[in-house]
Amino acid sequence: MIYLDNNATSRLDERVLDSMLPYLRDDYANASSLQHKMGRHANQAIEESRRSVSHVLQAQPKEIFFTSGATESINTVLRGVFLRYHSKGNHIITCQTEHKATLSTCEYLEKKGARISYLPVDKNGAIDLDTLKSAITPQTILVSLMSVNNETGVIHPIKDIANICQDNNLLFFCDSTQSIGKQAFDLTSVPLDFCCLSAHKFHGPKGIGALFIRRKSRPLQVESLITGGNQEQALRGGTYNVPAIVGMGTACLQANEVDFSAIEQLRNYFEHRIMTEIDDCTVNAKEAPRICNTSNIMFKHVRGNELMTKMPNIAVSSGSACVSGSRDPSHVLKAMGLTDDEAFCSLRFSLSKHTTQQEIDRTVESLKTAINTIRKQSPIWQMYKDGLLG
Repeated sequence: MIYLDNNATSRLDERVLDSMLPYLRDDYANASSLQHKMGRHANQAIEESRRSVSHVLQAQPKEIFFTSGATESINTVLRGVFLRYHSKGNHIITCQTEHKATLSTCEYLEKKGARISYLPVDKNGAIDLDTLKSAITPQTILVSLMSVNNETGVIHPIKDIANICQDNNLLFFCDSTQSIGKQAFDLTSVPLDFCCLSAHKFHGPKGIGALFIRRKSRPLQVESLITGGNQEQALRGGTYNVPAIVGMGTACLQANEVDFSAIEQLRNYFEHRIMTEIDDCTVNAKEAPRICNTSNIMFKHVRGNELMTKMPNIAVSSGSACVSGSRDPSHVLKAMGLTDDEAFCSLRFSLSKHTTQQEIDRTVESLKTAINTIRKQSPIWQMYKDGLLG
């Protein structure tokens, strides 16, 4: 099996697994049971992982809060800020191409009285900063924009956006889920108020993530999403998942070791072969700055689901894993101006540090064979070649 769906999830690293095993077998105590040695040992492991995450992000350990993943973090910030700051205003700015976790939560908040502005993007998936500035009103309380799009790999100018928010005294939340392990991420140089990450996107375990909340002289107020005990400074109640937290800390440290340029070279090699060896295909968002590992490619008049069926030994995606069962075309590609048919004919290929050139070569050959087979049997393709269809 060739795995090219790393934006959905990534392979658990062996060193990560090794770091987790003791806390699954022997050091199994509840980390909140500080009355005894085993509980204190588990708690110390959590704090060590917190330091590891903060080191990678260049943040303070007290600014890191463990969650079940990015979706929970997104809900915590969007709902929590709306509840705490509604006396100031009810307006939130986001983007049409955000992850469904953000868009669905914004839809929920609209029913609760929030006013949401959904910024458009251009044909390359880029945000216009002047449009962002013009969307700000006296009622705006939060800007929520991702650092990297999960479907196209488009990188947004997060530092510029953060500066705009700072100039307008606005809170800025960045979904940085697709950044960690794929590019340098330094919170000392980018004035974010909140950001989130999920361990399974960079070779850590599933079901664990972190939320960064910047410590300021005037503390940021966020309503708890999960109430219970006093875990995570009373922000997130619930028994600690010690093995997963330990694994996340190890995965974060390993993320600093990744050679991003090598992954990008392999991605570019893949796209070059596709563009030169397969007719009528387009790399979506090719002209935009993109993260090193992601290619979203449209194959003219070849439906992505049919193409994946013809390549059962290659794991790729037709969009976000969170909406993989949807019959609708990608909302990201539609926002970029693609037609329904073009969106349905697009596939996402996402590489990792484990991807090899041999796997890329085999993928290209499989694509060529599958596409040729589909097109030979397609009357729509024949009509297109005869000039009867666009």
